[in-house]
Amino acid sequence: MKMKPRGDDLAVIILAAGEGTRMKSDLPKVLMPLAGIPLLGHVLRAARRLEPSLVAVVVGHRAEAVEAATRSAAREIELKPPLRFVRQERPLGTGDAVARALGAVEGCSRALVLYGDVPLLKPETLHGLVVTQGEEKAALVLLTGYRPDPRGYGRVVRDAKGALRRIVEESEATAAERAIREINAGVYCFELAPVREIFRKKFKAKGKGEIFLTDVIEALRARRRRVLAVEAADSAEIMGVDSRLGLARAEAALNARRLEALMLSGVSVADPASTFVDPGVTVGRETRLEPSTILRGATRVGERCVVGPFSALESVEIEDDCWIVSSRLSSSRVLKGSRIGPFSHVRPGSVIGPEASVGNFTEVKASRLARGVKANHLSYLGDADVGAGTNVGAGVITCNFDGKKKHKTVIEERAFLGSNVNLVAPVRVGAGALVGAGSTVTKDVPPGALAIARGRQRNIARRHAGADNEVDHART
Repeated sequence: MKMKPRGDDLAVIILAAGEGTRMKSDLPKVLMPLAGIPLLGHVLRAARRLEPSLVAVVVGHRAEAVEAATRSAAREIELKPPLRFVRQERPLGTGDAVARALGAVEGCSRALVLYGDVPLLKPETLHGLVVTQGEEKAALVLLTGYRPDPRGYGRVVRDAKGALRRIVEESEATAAERAIREINAGVYCFELAPVREIFRKKFKAKGKGEIFLTDVIEALRARRRRVLAVEAADSAEIMGVDSRLGLARAEAALNARRLEALMLSGVSVADPASTFVDPGVTVGRETRLEPSTILRGATRVGERCVVGPFSALESVEIEDDCWIVSSRLSSSRVLKGSRIGPFSHVRPGSVIGPEASVGNFTEVKASRLARGVKANHLSYLGDADVGAGTNVGAGVITCNFDGKKKHKTVIEERAFLGSNVNLVAPVRVGAGALVGAGSTVTKDVPPGALAIARGRQRNIARRHAGADNEVDHART
């Protein structure tokens, strides 16, 4: 759904210069992963839905790394407007960061300011903020929210009529102001012309020498310009992430939002508390997610499937009517009507099915198992192409690695591999062939043939030595 506000002159400014020392990480704070995506990536995704004219990102700490990650995220989401970077070499506050960004947004008449560490904002909320600014002809509109514990946030001070008076930072607030639970989310939409005019005059730096963007509000009011505050419908949206604890809380909130949307769309989630689904995942109707299920990356699950319990899928495509039970899959495809598990491992590059079965403690890597293939027990199929209707017995191993190179195994349709067969690649087993249990096959097996490649059995007489029943080792 597109959300382009009226006019095509909106710039988005994302503040992403902070170090985030409370994260205790070598990564810049805005690059900390949330549901498999950097915090900054979530903000870019929300901004993209507004279809802005350009996006300017203010960077500082480890600027090169943040710029590279931003470009990568922009490519992934196919961000169309130009992406520009602004350096803030010294952390002099949000006002200084925005002032530096003004030069990068020339040609636009208004700007939306976002933070790289506030990842839960919904595009609908941002759209509403931008629309309000335009329709009310306000010089500035800011987003607020209520929190039971507002510590660490600037408080929203209103007059007797409920109109916005100012934002007071916690460090400067009185005891009465600190008791206010309405907080500033730090998200602003404003006309650029009056804000440029204000920044031509130097603010008096406060506290640690920082210039706060909230100072603009008082400056606009002093010029009798209209300033409004809009409350976010869900206070979880304005949650900032500045520590590992905050990251965990944001993950829980984002996951709860995603699971709610899935359940409303017709997906059953047996235990939301133990089920985790990334934002990029899609799940079809009538599918059931069992407890302790994790769906990551670009995973797509079809209709009428069962996934779990205790299953982890990453960037996997699952077609309709499949069962994935207590197994791990990554970067693979499972075609219609197939069953995986329990305790299977399907590795990247594999295609299973349709109507195939991969069972207990079987591993598949970079292999294609065609229609109706059964590999139900304790097998390894690596770099293999297995034809339709083939039965893979318990303990079958494709020996695909010679110590230097990987080699391919081809098993044609309707072959039957007995238990504990070793196929030393490169090798081909022909259509309808049968390989006897315990064989180690090093040469191609013709279609329809019976291959037996194992040592001849010898029964050695044993010397009876009382209860010890010892073997005559000399004779053996």
